[in-house]
Amino acid sequence: MSGSDTAPFLSQADDTDDTPAPGTPGFPGTPGNLKSKGPEVPDPEGLQRITGLSAGHSALIVAVLCYINLLNYMDRFTVAGVLPDIEQFFAIGDSSSGLIQTVFISSYMVLAPVFGYLGDRYNRKYLMCGGIAFWSLVTLGSSFIPRERFWLLLLTRGLVGVGEASYSTIAPTLIADLFVADQRSRMLSVFYFAIPVGSGLGYIAGSKVKDMAGDWHWALRVTPGLGVVAVLLLFLVVREPPRGAVERHSDSPPLHPTSWWADLRALARNPSFILSSLGFTAVAFVTGSLALWAPAFLLRSRVVLGETPPCLPGDSCSSSDSLVFGLITCLTGVLGVSLGVEISRRLRRCNPRADPLVCAAGLLGSAPFLFLSVACARGSIVATYIFIFIGETLLSMNWAIVADILLYVVIPTRRSTAEAFQIVLSHLLGDAGSPYLIGLMSDRLRRSWPPSFLSEFRALQFSLMLCAFVGALGGAAFLGTAIFIEGDRRQAQLHVQGLLREAGPEDDRIVVPQRGRSTRVPVSSVLI
Repeated sequence: MSGSDTAPFLSQADDTDDTPAPGTPGFPGTPGNLKSKGPEVPDPEGLQRITGLSAGHSALIVAVLCYINLLNYMDRFTVAGVLPDIEQFFAIGDSSSGLIQTVFISSYMVLAPVFGYLGDRYNRKYLMCGGIAFWSLVTLGSSFIPRERFWLLLLTRGLVGVGEASYSTIAPTLIADLFVADQRSRMLSVFYFAIPVGSGLGYIAGSKVKDMAGDWHWALRVTPGLGVVAVLLLFLVVREPPRGAVERHSDSPPLHPTSWWADLRALARNPSFILSSLGFTAVAFVTGSLALWAPAFLLRSRVVLGETPPCLPGDSCSSSDSLVFGLITCLTGVLGVSLGVEISRRLRRCNPRADPLVCAAGLLGSAPFLFLSVACARGSIVATYIFIFIGETLLSMNWAIVADILLYVVIPTRRSTAEAFQIVLSHLLGDAGSPYLIGLMSDRLRRSWPPSFLSEFRALQFSLMLCAFVGALGGAAFLGTAIFIEGDRRQAQLHVQGLLREAGPEDDRIVVPQRGRSTRVPVSSVLI
């Protein structure tokens, strides 16, 4: 029998339309060809021709998106800045206080896939405008809730998640469609500065506005007015760039959205996306716990050390720790994000796995310092602040890098969906439950000890130690990401360039020999 007859019946096709033949520029396994056919990096004039926007206008769009991101996180942590006063006003315990953040994050998490789906298919600018306008109205309404309606505060905080979901899943994809390569990394670092800086401003604004007005309700009335400004800026400044155009060759075919189920299947088969999302989940768990509980923990520490009088019913609680923690969060955010992006940029020249390795180093390095910050709180508040500063700086190294990883291992037409499901995963297992879990652990521990200010402090101290162990697990997930990052990035590049096509259910075909050559035919035709 000839060689063709002895070949296995089901074999790799000699020529198919699904993938380029070996030797095609950029095909996996072809030495050196990916570099010659990699993504083109347009000059400023080339970017302007592709996007229809000047360099100045693109930078202005990023500035507007950064302002709104700052506002989102400022609103989220204004509540944490006045949490002791909210506890006194509604007469609630630690577990109910943790539920305020958990309800908000849960709503945000559930709505993220909806806006991710819409963001990959419809005008992103109008989606963001509608979501932020709704968020501003609900936040304003939450400041007028009477003390006997704590459930209504939970409801309004849940509805605030609409605004965040409509924005956080979409804004990074706009930046990805305006810039490439190092420009994109720099713009993302500017965008993600807003997370720690906005969080810190939330503590500061909440505590200072409460002190000035003498009523914590006014702290929740600051961000809605700024939200109106955000909607106007979005409407007047932001323009919709074409999806993925800056990453394609001039002769590459345009990308078209696939079905939602096809997007999910592709993301589930992307180990870099899954593992980096798990690592980011650990970051969310730790930051969510610290964001809500750190000011209250520091206040209890000062009470135990005799530096601050206890917060009694009817009294206004001290806000000095919220102010100091807010300043630390701002400084460590700017320092950590800048440090992470710069270290990663330099290491990429000699190590293509630099991004996940820097993320792993940040998380693994932050874990012992966060543990020490909690363990030393009863002995020295100064040492606690020093360890918090170092731990939060290392933790903040992840923000911009994780976003960049997602954008280069996922193709443009499913990036909003990927952002949405990274949000779902990171919040479902991260900060959606961590504030409530910490509060619940604290309440359970307090029940087993005699009532005292020391018991309140120790219960929250032991509960917060969990954050250090979760951070170490997240570092391990990023080390796993480093194993797969090169292959997943290469595959995404080839797909964008039109050199690789994914097979879907409609392409369920097998290879059979035909006239001396093998070709793909539908399974149904063979069965018939």
